[in-house]
Amino acid sequence: MSTTPWAYAIAAAAANVVGAAAVTWRSRWSVAALEALVALSAGFMIAVSLLDIFPEAISRSGDLGALAALMGYLLVHFTQHTLAPHFHFGEETHEVTESVGVSALVGLLLHTFVDGVAIASAFMVSHTLGTLVFLAIVLHKLPEGLAISSLFLAAGAGRRRALYAGVSLGIATLAGFFVTGRVASLAMYGLGLSAGVTLYVGASNLVPEFQGKHGWRLQLAFFVGCGLFFAARSAMRS
Repeated sequence: MSTTPWAYAIAAAAANVVGAAAVTWRSRWSVAALEALVALSAGFMIAVSLLDIFPEAISRSGDLGALAALMGYLLVHFTQHTLAPHFHFGEETHEVTESVGVSALVGLLLHTFVDGVAIASAFMVSHTLGTLVFLAIVLHKLPEGLAISSLFLAAGAGRRRALYAGVSLGIATLAGFFVTGRVASLAMYGLGLSAGVTLYVGASNLVPEFQGKHGWRLQLAFFVGCGLFFAARSAMRS
């Protein structure tokens, strides 16, 4: 695998750390901007999963690709909303127990590992697909890092441990990327798994974060995210 895909994986992992640092370093950041990023990310992720990742997974693996997509979808639901029912994308403002933070971290480690699998398996198909998948992933990495670090802080952990939680997500992403090229089953079914995970994060994690809020700003950001996918795909194919 060339060094270029590695650069994308490293950038995706770094976004987790930046999100964590925004909380642990008490940097000033805009709640409104974060909400818009979540909505935009949701539109982009849903579009790329349905229009590019899933069709390519079916083309490569047939029915087993579809089964892998279902398993990816179920995996995220189990890790983020069964093992860690309290988790949501955004800053945690209520006090929680340490076990809640740890269970959320375990769930997100599995999810971010698959993020790395997604980037690696997409680049195995083409540079265009790899770049689109990277964009879909990196858009939600910052709020993801922010969410886990703020959850640790709310559970009483110090700023260092909260930052390390975000760093661990980045490491898991790199691990998924590294392992994919060395495990035949991940190389074969990684796209299907990624399709299910990407769809779940976009439709079942991110959309509920803003769909009940009033006003047009966040709803517009969601459709802009879909439009950005088409613009990015068109630009890379031209």
